[in-house]
Amino acid sequence: MDMFVKLILNPAFISVVLLCILCLRKINVLLAIIIATLSAGLIAGMDIRDVMNVFISGMGENSETALSYILLGAFAATMAHSGFTDVISDKITKIVSDNKYILLGILTLIAMASQNIIPIHIAFIPIIIPPLLSIMNKLDIDRRAVACVLAFGLKMPYIAIPAGFGLIFQNLIADNMIQNGVNVLRNDIWKYNLILGLGMIAGLITAVFISYRKPRIYQNKQTAEGGNKNIKFLPKHWIVILASLATFAVQLITKSLPLGALVGLGIIFSFGVIPQNKMDHMMNEGIYLMGYVAFVMLVAGGFASVLKETGAIDGLVKIVLNFMPSSILLTSLVILLLGLFITIGIGTSFGTIPIIAVLFIPICVKLGFNTPQIAILIAGAAALGDAGSPASDTTLGPTAGLNADGQHNHIFDTCIPTFLHYNIALIIFALIGIAFFG
Repeated sequence: MDMFVKLILNPAFISVVLLCILCLRKINVLLAIIIATLSAGLIAGMDIRDVMNVFISGMGENSETALSYILLGAFAATMAHSGFTDVISDKITKIVSDNKYILLGILTLIAMASQNIIPIHIAFIPIIIPPLLSIMNKLDIDRRAVACVLAFGLKMPYIAIPAGFGLIFQNLIADNMIQNGVNVLRNDIWKYNLILGLGMIAGLITAVFISYRKPRIYQNKQTAEGGNKNIKFLPKHWIVILASLATFAVQLITKSLPLGALVGLGIIFSFGVIPQNKMDHMMNEGIYLMGYVAFVMLVAGGFASVLKETGAIDGLVKIVLNFMPSSILLTSLVILLLGLFITIGIGTSFGTIPIIAVLFIPICVKLGFNTPQIAILIAGAAALGDAGSPASDTTLGPTAGLNADGQHNHIFDTCIPTFLHYNIALIIFALIGIAFFG
């Protein structure tokens, strides 16, 4: 009973539950995170000035991510103004005809490519999706299915494919395992994570062909500027493709996404795809497209720092450890659920890895987990919650595109559908993987 009381009075527990409740009550995500942050600090006994200082300094931990989004937003804006995205949208419309599953398949591939081949991440969504809303409306596609498709494309590649964001995620897992005394080859992580990728596929199939297969009616609204658009493939579009490939190559070599985006922008402006006098406009539009998401990620970093400063996460883990069963599978389930809870709050699977690794690898080693099992557990526990968290780019990105006409709710049409389909699947398949390697 005492442990239960300590659990419900834990600042991390209270603040994350509060965050979820505020989001469900349709409070703005940015404000909800700030309120949850203040609550966590004050409940832990911190002075409010200290809470704000830690919060603001902690925002800097996500500064590279925020800068990446702004630069990638500008890169996406230049692609749109060059006419490249109009060409893509026109081609997609012609290919789709009257088959909604072709459209969903194409969007899946584009989203996956944005993580590994042309790593612009969610920056493509506000550019590509709004022009396609009219054809989605024509086909009566349930946008919850599209949200699940986009979330799959944003999430599955970094879990199971060792390139782009996947390379960063998997190297982060390997580095943290090595730092905590478990020897593992970086190139082996993706092999262990394939079972998690299969879970994501199972969630995608369930969402598209079962949960949201029925038609859903939306009003037709204008989501893009009118006027005649050049939808021919022009020589300058080859420069855009070159810039995209250069962005990918630089990011892969230097492990710096902002530097890759900067190189891509440099190529586009240097070759005159976009006139130099429009450079300021492109940067402003990049901020307009991705600025909100960038700020949410910044405050999420501040929230995570306050939780760490209070010691609430360590306290939460110690409480949960008292209920740890002796069974490897049941222990794995507890760790996965705790990882889900942490990631729902801070909104980043990448940022959850160091927390999970430090807290749980020693326990796993003591209980006899082998290397593949630990890798699957760390990857699964970190990835859980990324789909479904109100503060995650995996949910913020799809909403940014699908709500261009004001008919898509962030919580009920993106967060809850992606949470149900991917987190449940990841837990089940992670446990299958741990049993298989046992």
